[in-house]
Amino acid sequence: MIASATTAAWAHTAFAYAGMGLGAALWRRCLRQQHRGGALAPGNFGVLVGLLVGAALGNKLVFLIERPDVVLAMWQSRALMFPGQSIVGGLLGGLIGVEIAKKLTGQTRSTGDAMVLPIAVGLAIGRVGCFLAGLHDDTYGLPTAAPWGMDFGDGIPRHPTQLYEIAVVLPLGLALHRARLPTPGLAFKLFLSAYLLWRFAIEFLKPVPVAYPLGLSGIQWTCLVALAIYLPLTLRAARTPS
Repeated sequence: MIASATTAAWAHTAFAYAGMGLGAALWRRCLRQQHRGGALAPGNFGVLVGLLVGAALGNKLVFLIERPDVVLAMWQSRALMFPGQSIVGGLLGGLIGVEIAKKLTGQTRSTGDAMVLPIAVGLAIGRVGCFLAGLHDDTYGLPTAAPWGMDFGDGIPRHPTQLYEIAVVLPLGLALHRARLPTPGLAFKLFLSAYLLWRFAIEFLKPVPVAYPLGLSGIQWTCLVALAIYLPLTLRAARTPS
């Protein structure tokens, strides 16, 4: 693991941007495979803008929900920028941004399926950066006696939750990308629903920085609210092939 906080931050950022870059390249490839034109085609470009703006806002918003203690500290110091980000927030914000962009541009066809594999690969690469950052990143797990527990720098074997996520997200994304599902958009709906369920569950293996009702973290409550809204849409799409 990286011992220096500064080096860890740079490494984490490098892997995050590498994941976004490769994800963008894969998205363009998926668009071509689905005969939907290039990333800069009028409809696709609008979706891309909505995705980027929504993801940028969402990842900060959910991070602030997860870490109100950081919000308070930054407010007291009158800082202009908040550190940290949330993958869950980025996904949910990106989804909302895409839907708004589609509404504004008059698009009615589903656009999510082309994003499944790019998101999965981008997430996996980003988690490598989280893993290398060790204790300097908030994604490490609780102490464990399991033989695969890893020392992130404090001499305590912990759950390598970043590696758990890679092991779940990559096969899930690849399987849904290859699946021939009857309803356009169902692959993305299944991916997002499964990821939200996964994040709710895996958070029990991580320290809770700020406890909300029932002892759940802000991320877990965000996942529950999102699932309450989004899971019925996913089940409806699965029951009514088009």
